Amino acid sequence: MGRVIRSQRKGKKGSVFGAHTSHRRGPAKHRALDFSEKVGYLKGIVKEIIHDPGRGAPLAKVVFRHTYKYGKVKEAFIAPEGLYTGQFIYCGKNAELTVGNVLPVGEMPEGTIICNVETKVGDRGKVARCSGNYATVISHNPDEHVTRIKLPSGTKKTVSSSCRAMVGIVAGGGRIDKPLLKAGTAHYKYRVKRNCWPKVRGVAMNPVDHPHGGGNHQHIGHASTTSRHDPPGKKVGLIAARRTGRIRGTKQILGGETD
Repeated sequence: MGRVIRSQRKGKKGSVFGAHTSHRRGPAKHRALDFSEKVGYLKGIVKEIIHDPGRGAPLAKVVFRHTYKYGKVKEAFIAPEGLYTGQFIYCGKNAELTVGNVLPVGEMPEGTIICNVETKVGDRGKVARCSGNYATVISHNPDEHVTRIKLPSGTKKTVSSSCRAMVGIVAGGGRIDKPLLKAGTAHYKYRVKRNCWPKVRGVAMNPVDHPHGGGNHQHIGHASTTSRHDPPGKKVGLIAARRTGRIRGTKQILGGETD
């Protein structure tokens, strides 16, 4: 029996692979869905735009008045391109279609560029949150109260028309256009994220450390695909692969539609 391999250690609690979260500036979400947003709108003001360690996109600190008592509520939103400090942001069903505003996708015209989209009503944003990313509203089906959107990957997804999204494209785009160039830059990039760099290849290890290790040349020595039901120490490579190799030709969607 070999060692406990790296992928097994990553799933274990309390290892060196935990995320480095102590310097993060808080979760970036929409407001918790309430009556004010369902029937009207709320006005907030952008107090500052800040960097969040480990995240490519900047965050906007937005302050709203408390809905039912004296006081203020601070929220952290993912900042879209063009947002500035001092800008008023409106959240709710009756909000205007302006960059930075949050409203249900069912209230947006087809072709609207959106980000931080909810996949279920009230989950406060799950899709298109990375720097430079955006989704697009494709079509509405008022009878079934659903909206079809195109995700950053190109996949099309149907969500409830009550799901909220922010208008605009996430700021910080073009971040990966510039190469890292040197190991030092990669080191500082990943040290605020988690211990995931540098990554030693399995074929460069000994047989005791990895199923791909050993041999007189660096080669796997058997199929790189593995079963979904393999034990954890064997589950490396292409897990439960439907196909392998290069993707060639255009992708066929069910029903004859091509992307």
